[in-house]
Amino acid sequence: MTTICAVKHNGKTAIAGDGQVTMGEKFVTKDSAKKVRRIYGNKVAIGFAGGVADAFTLQEWFEQKLEKYSGDLQHAAVALAQDWRKDPTLQKLEAMLIAVNATDILLISGNGEVITPDTLSESGDQVIAVGSGGNFAQAAATALLSAGKADLTVEKIVETSVDIAGGIDVYTNHNVIVESF
Repeated sequence: MTTICAVKHNGKTAIAGDGQVTMGEKFVTKDSAKKVRRIYGNKVAIGFAGGVADAFTLQEWFEQKLEKYSGDLQHAAVALAQDWRKDPTLQKLEAMLIAVNATDILLISGNGEVITPDTLSESGDQVIAVGSGGNFAQAAATALLSAGKADLTVEKIVETSVDIAGGIDVYTNHNVIVESF
C-alpha cells in the first residue's frame, strides 16, 4: 500500500510517492522504496501503487508501449490498458499506475481504464492520486490549489499532499520522492 499523487499546475506537472513497503497489514519492511521513477529517456515519470513485482511488470510493458508509439503517452497508455484486459498474465496484476510527462497526467488501471483528471480551474490545474492514502493526498492537493497558494510550486504541492496523507494513512510514510517536468 502506498500513496501516489500527480498535479498539473501553472503549466508544469509533478508526481510524488511515499517509500513505505508493508508486508500484510502489520509490518513495515522498508521505508525508502522508490515508487516514483523516470522512464523513456527521462521524458515520462510513473508512480505505482500495489504489488511491487506487479508494478515492475507494468513498467516494463508500459516502456515497450512508449517505444512502440514514439513516446505518445496517451496512445501507449491505451495500448497498455487494452493488453492488461486481454493478456491472461497481465490480468492477474494488482497495481495502478499514474504516468506523467511535461503536458499530461494519466491514471492507468487493470480494468482497462485510462483516466485524465478533471480540470479544476481556468488555469488548467489537475489532480489525481491512487493508493491507500490517495483520497487524502488528492483532497490535500485540491485544497492547496483552491486556496490560491501562488507561492507553492507544483513540486511542493505534490510533496505536501503525500506528506499530509502520510499523517493520516498508516500505509503511507513521510519519505516522499518527487519528479517533475
